[in-house]
Amino acid sequence: MPKNKRPVPRKSANSPEVKDEQQTTELCALALDLADESASGDIISAATRAELAQKHIDFQRLLRRLLAQGKNEVLYGAIEMARDESLEAYRYLRTAAEEGAANLILRRDNAPDLEIDAFAIPVFVHSQGGLDPAADFQDPDAYEALLNSITDAGLESPKAQVVLVSHAYDLDEIERINYGQLQAMVREAAQSLTDKKIAAAPALERSMAAGWSPSSFSADDTAVELRFLLGFALKRTDDAFYKVPAGDKAADAYFAQRAERYQKWTEDYAPLVARCLGRARGADPALTLNFLYQDLFFGARAQGQSEHDMLHLLSTLNQALQGHDPAQVQAVIAPAEDEDDPLLLVQLSLGGTPLAAAGKPLDPAADLALALEDLADALASLGVTDISVSADPLS
Repeated sequence: MPKNKRPVPRKSANSPEVKDEQQTTELCALALDLADESASGDIISAATRAELAQKHIDFQRLLRRLLAQGKNEVLYGAIEMARDESLEAYRYLRTAAEEGAANLILRRDNAPDLEIDAFAIPVFVHSQGGLDPAADFQDPDAYEALLNSITDAGLESPKAQVVLVSHAYDLDEIERINYGQLQAMVREAAQSLTDKKIAAAPALERSMAAGWSPSSFSADDTAVELRFLLGFALKRTDDAFYKVPAGDKAADAYFAQRAERYQKWTEDYAPLVARCLGRARGADPALTLNFLYQDLFFGARAQGQSEHDMLHLLSTLNQALQGHDPAQVQAVIAPAEDEDDPLLLVQLSLGGTPLAAAGKPLDPAADLALALEDLADALASLGVTDISVSADPLS
């Protein structure tokens, strides 16, 4: 007589899987409500304002808890769920997760609150043969001077405490750092800056464990590589250095001054950064650096990724243009049809004959019109003048 089949166990209502699903749905629902209300601009009643204020508290409380617990599946799952429902909610939730992962508020009894942020500086390194990984941050004097320059040059407040990771992250390394890991790294940095005891930093160590991806450059190649400087700044929450003035003109002047200080820093301290990065593997060890703007971790990463993708696309198209007059070439720029993996596509042709087709990843939260305009400007830099731009997808 055959044995009865063992029944498939059902998920307990209190199982971790069910709880994760509930939190994913809850976080997405809160983001949908808050984003919709932020975008509507309608006049609302006092009761509705109170309800939204409570939802904002619930949203921030849940988000902070998930970040502290490293619940990446819940966080990324809620963001993807929001993307299917509303682009505004997707932007709202993703921005909140990015800013929350890079930030931590430290409450203290009988003392001002402290805040710590993770920032990054993307830099493109031009060299012969590519960077030598064995030379990365091997000059302790240069490292110490570079660390001090962050506050001396006004990138961070003179009253801030700053720690700089003695490692230049490549793009693969920086892409592997998720929300939960970055929050753990922020907490480790906060402990190192507020506690005199030496503590382990497993999340930080894990972020560097794989090292740089293998390079395909030969000693004679002209190389362009993207690297990121990663740092953490601890300061009082009421530090006037970070307070943006009220009024558009005053705010614009504030950010312009910060940009000027950063630009001067890139000019004055580029040789110091080059010393920290080490040397190239070719016959000429010199490095030439091009900096992108300092930002919070995920903003800086997005800048670097986007510029890296653009340079790769232009390199591909430039090769296709070899032997042709770019002024005679026709270009069509439009988004691709694939909604799951958005791309901006470029098709080059000459007199109706296709020359090349290539794509650049498109951030789902990006302004499509602005992204198309930026790509058209980049194509023009190659000498292409006959450019057609369309917001309608290309197949």
